[in-house]
Amino acid sequence: MLAIGDERYNFNVPNRERTFRLQALILRHLDWGEADRLITLYSREEGKRRAIAKGVRRLRSRKSGHLEPFSQVNLLLARGRDLPIITQVETIKPFSTLREDLHLISYASYLVELVDRFTIEEESNPDVYGLLLNCFDRLSKGAEAAFEVRYFELQFLNSIGFRPELTECVVCRERIQPQAQYFSFELGGVVCPNCKPKLPTAYSISLEMLKYLRHLQRSTYAEARKARIPPLVQVEMESLLGRYFTHLLERQLNTPQFIRSIKNMSQLTTDPDQDNP
Repeated sequence: MLAIGDERYNFNVPNRERTFRLQALILRHLDWGEADRLITLYSREEGKRRAIAKGVRRLRSRKSGHLEPFSQVNLLLARGRDLPIITQVETIKPFSTLREDLHLISYASYLVELVDRFTIEEESNPDVYGLLLNCFDRLSKGAEAAFEVRYFELQFLNSIGFRPELTECVVCRERIQPQAQYFSFELGGVVCPNCKPKLPTAYSISLEMLKYLRHLQRSTYAEARKARIPPLVQVEMESLLGRYFTHLLERQLNTPQFIRSIKNMSQLTTDPDQDNP
């Protein structure tokens, strides 16, 4: 038997299987034992994984600075009894900007929560990895956060098999006409006014928002970025997609409240009349 750190490995396992490499984004970490951390990551090769980083909470650890949330890294891992052990780590892109501003922390944490909640371990989905990486990259370079998150949400839904139907009624399958419509969270798409009586819980949506949703859903990033979404429409989109994710999960996400808190805090500190009601 070969001991590496505090774990033991069986020589009967072929050499090629004792260690493996991943390119990954660090989603989050949790203190583990006296000096270790449990790292949740999303890899290009194997999707979501958990791994142990031994000794990273010690002052002299060389790995700790490479395993911060939102970082893109190359990893060498050794297979343990239960979870793999991170033996080497190299930072590709630290995305440190995402950890230095509360607004960016809140949005990046929201993306991480979506990926964490909607994916299972060891199920590869390169599209999700690419979406998250690109969104982190653009946010770190100062892109408009609200737009980036809306685009991510719609493309993410496509990638995980929950693409909302936005071009035809999910009840009668007739083409949607240019008028205000409804959205059914249960059926996952738009409901026309004629079919609304059959679905009393369908949610009213504006035609303007529906046009922007379609545009973001079907467009490449470069094409989608040409749109200038009015602020009120952005608010409507955020509400609709948030409710759709809540319905799919059958529970609320935690980070949207964090985002709202940061927005409210920012408004209080920038409002010149806050001390003069």
